[in-house]
Amino acid sequence: MTREVFIAHVEREQEALRGFMLALCCGNRDDADDLAQDALVKAYLSSAGYQDRGRFRSWLFKIAYNTFLNHVASRQTAESIDEARTLVSDVSADSSFEHQDLYLALRTLPKKERSAITLFYLSGYNVKEIASITETSVEAVKKQLSRGRDRLREALKIED
Repeated sequence: MTREVFIAHVEREQEALRGFMLALCCGNRDDADDLAQDALVKAYLSSAGYQDRGRFRSWLFKIAYNTFLNHVASRQTAESIDEARTLVSDVSADSSFEHQDLYLALRTLPKKERSAITLFYLSGYNVKEIASITETSVEAVKKQLSRGRDRLREALKIED
């Protein structure tokens, strides 16, 4: 892939990538921007090996997802929204941010469930595509989505 083709792809997918990373980072714009930038650098360095068999976005999101996993490997998951509030730094979403409760609830999910929920509901991927991006089985993704929805419903205190 030439540098120009890579730049064209990135320009088309950059906003989607930033939105994906923002959701994975539970509204923390600084972390999301840093991870998106890291993912773009990794993608560029790997672009010679990119084969145009699938969508560039899926390939890029797979790199971003792995970048995210590496970043959060040592971070803790919150048990409740209240605990998540104490873990969120001052640089994260401010109190007037319209999706702050959702991001706080997402922070209570294990990283695999958070990723599946984010890819499915916020990025519009189907279960098979999520399985490919996260390198897991379709059944595992279905379980992650089910558990993630249940945990979000409980964290956000939503009745069926």
